[in-house]
Amino acid sequence: MPRRLRSWFQTHFKRHGNVEDREGSKDQEQSCPTPLLESPSSTQHIPTTPSTSSLPLTAALATSSTDVETSASRLRVAPVTSSINIKASTPRPPAALATSSTDVETSASRFSAAPATGSVDIETSAGADDTTTSLPVRLWECAYNELKQEEVKLVDAYEKILSRQLQDGPGSTVPESQSNTIAQNTLDRRRQMTKLINAGLAKTEREIKVKESLGVAVDVILSAKNTISAAIQAVPQAALAWTGICIALEIFINPIKATEANRKGIDYVINRMNWYWNLSNSLLKDPTNNISELDGMRGELKIQIVSLYKALLSYQIKSVCAYYRNRGLVFLRDMITLDDWKADLEAIREAENCFQNDAQTYNNHQLASDVKQLVTYAMSEKDQQCLKHLRLTDPRDDKVRIERTKGGLLQDSYRWVLNNADFQQWRDDPQHRLLWIKGDPGKGKTMLLCGIINELDQGDTANARHCNVAYFFCQATDSRINNATAVLRGLIYLLIDQQPSILSHVQSEYNRAGEDLFKDANTWDALSRIFTNILRDPSFRTTYLVIDALDECVTTDLPQLLDLIAQQSSSGSRVKWIVSSRNWPQIEEGLEKAADKVVSLELNAESVAAAVNAFILHKVDDLARRKKYDPRTKKTVQDYLCSNAQDTFLWVALVCQVLAGPEVKKWRTKEMLRKFPSGLDSLYTRMMEQIIQSDDADLCRQILAVSSIVRRPISLQELTTLVEMSDDISYDPQSLEELIGLCGSFLTLRDQTVYFVHQSAKDFLLGNAFDKAGNQAFQEAFKWIFPSGKEDVNYTIFSRSLDAMSIILRRDIYGLSVPGFPRDKVQVPDPDPLATVRYSCVYWVDHLCDSVSSANTKRHDYLRDKKVVHEFLETKYLYWLEALSLLQAMPAGVVAI
Repeated sequence: MPRRLRSWFQTHFKRHGNVEDREGSKDQEQSCPTPLLESPSSTQHIPTTPSTSSLPLTAALATSSTDVETSASRLRVAPVTSSINIKASTPRPPAALATSSTDVETSASRFSAAPATGSVDIETSAGADDTTTSLPVRLWECAYNELKQEEVKLVDAYEKILSRQLQDGPGSTVPESQSNTIAQNTLDRRRQMTKLINAGLAKTEREIKVKESLGVAVDVILSAKNTISAAIQAVPQAALAWTGICIALEIFINPIKATEANRKGIDYVINRMNWYWNLSNSLLKDPTNNISELDGMRGELKIQIVSLYKALLSYQIKSVCAYYRNRGLVFLRDMITLDDWKADLEAIREAENCFQNDAQTYNNHQLASDVKQLVTYAMSEKDQQCLKHLRLTDPRDDKVRIERTKGGLLQDSYRWVLNNADFQQWRDDPQHRLLWIKGDPGKGKTMLLCGIINELDQGDTANARHCNVAYFFCQATDSRINNATAVLRGLIYLLIDQQPSILSHVQSEYNRAGEDLFKDANTWDALSRIFTNILRDPSFRTTYLVIDALDECVTTDLPQLLDLIAQQSSSGSRVKWIVSSRNWPQIEEGLEKAADKVVSLELNAESVAAAVNAFILHKVDDLARRKKYDPRTKKTVQDYLCSNAQDTFLWVALVCQVLAGPEVKKWRTKEMLRKFPSGLDSLYTRMMEQIIQSDDADLCRQILAVSSIVRRPISLQELTTLVEMSDDISYDPQSLEELIGLCGSFLTLRDQTVYFVHQSAKDFLLGNAFDKAGNQAFQEAFKWIFPSGKEDVNYTIFSRSLDAMSIILRRDIYGLSVPGFPRDKVQVPDPDPLATVRYSCVYWVDHLCDSVSSANTKRHDYLRDKKVVHEFLETKYLYWLEALSLLQAMPAGVVAI
């Protein structure tokens, strides 16, 4: 056996040393002398980070290994120094199945729901060609379908038993006239099996409590129940593989009706199910280099795994049928093969042995392919430069930032969607490729997608990487990530990180255009072409693409982004999409034909309400710890939030943010609560009233007006240029931060940059009501913020920008001395002389244009000879171009001119 394979088996399948266990199965060992695979001990779970125990055959490490990793392939290859003699398998002690709740939770993470590609005839023959369902699910279903064809009478009897339990509940008596009502199509059968398992586990839990009250040991039953629960919670589609095991638990609850050999066999199967489930994921993960010569061996190995799965299912089914025959079910009496448990267990072990032999050959070829890929896809310096220029943002960092600024991702706030029928159909059915999640502002769409992404992208270990998961978060207040081009750059960047070979599609265009590929006027068309070619690449893996907040993509770009999503989601079977947005008619029209599944948060009000209540409990617990609430105050806060939130996460977050402030003392909490009206619109109106009544109302109005108009979030230093304020404030960072705090809960400060707390807060100030009821409040807010219209604020920004640049800009402002100094080697001085005018240099022309309207044309005078613009260009034009170059914003200057 190859050394790497021996090391993998040594790491994964250690022989149990339990003396009692060996003695109990001695006759079984003697009857099966062939060396077999062994399952890992119950406490040896596959971790969520790469480790020796979690690597597949092709990348397994010995205990003293050295990782060799490249950014392109992330392959792990290591020398192996040890050997192993694989011994006959021995069933583990029953109590070793799951010793604690921690074990159960860890066990759940071992079940990967990630889809896999590389379909072969075996999957098609099973009627489960759904390439977006995980590989283990498809192979188990294939095994079940084949067994149903080979053992017609046995499986029919089994399904009749299941049919009665579906109708009357677990343990119900099966009449002789029972008909078979188990569905023939895959999706409906999965739902039936899931229902059976949930009912069976509930019944088992009740019976465990009864037996515990009578002093009966239930460790074996409890461990098995916990294992099944963890498996189904992690992968609901796995129900078919576990249904027989779940029903067979009755054999342990009522042991008098089963033989000792049958009970030992069931225990053996239960203890090995976790390993069997992960077998295909571990061994048959997609070759990242998609070398075609491995396809044939992969197909043969799948056949061996299906044979093993059939043996396991057959044992489960026979155990259930034997149990019900002992209860007097007449139509099972002529099945004389139901009592040969020793031979049935031998069949399982024989299938294991066949698989082991084929796995050795496959492992040798896969290792050679991996080494070849390591050499082939080691990124060159040119590749890295291309990737550097492609990267506008790393959506993974955006996701971390969003979760952090929103107080962390709470599982209870999103897990409801995993049980939603539309979501499950999108996930399980290959015909459903586009899911649109829509809802009003503040309903938790972004955090919902963060949770879904986590579920789709279950860890970064080699075993979990069967698919690509790429995502992008649009944010209207950030010009880097609020346009269609940015969306494509973000998605392509993540896809290349996960499947480096597709970089060639970008590189072919980049070689001709260089960095301008991502910056010129044709960038969208070029990136669309690249993106389409990537999705059509024959080697492209099954992929999930997630785009959050389509409504926050700039209006001019949104139609082309919607067209791309609709077109691509309708043409590719290997790619599934999730998008989210508000309930905008424009988006509904753009996605109408492609979005065959829609999750409306308003139509799922009950689930959203439960999620908001869970969020409230979390926030109130945090407030109680910070403010040292007594139980009565804590309950008062919790009750008020639950009664007035109107199923809106943002409302809860804003109220809790105010309550957490140092100015709100504990004894004033109840009084402060009454000042928060119900609903988001009313809360914004109340916040605006407080600002208007404050001593710094005029200064706050200017800050809010400028923040609403600017093209990107501005720093505190840039704010001092655009808003008129005293030197005592503009030169004091603490005073500036206090000013932002005075602007109610509309603005927030992050890394010395001013942001809106939510797009809906900006919409409120701009008068963009998202419902008719809030229209009047929105308009009143707009009139106060912009008493002379937005054009006046745009003019103020333009004018103050021009004045500041005229004073600050000068020749060689960074002191580089040498003309033609390489831009990538420029070091920004400290302090940065451009810090206060960075925004002004790039956007002053935009605000000049926006300051002119059909109602106000007098500002055209500023473009005349000898006026302010002419004087600025005459005296500072070259210095302005120098500043644009230092800010890497020369394309903006070209457009402005």
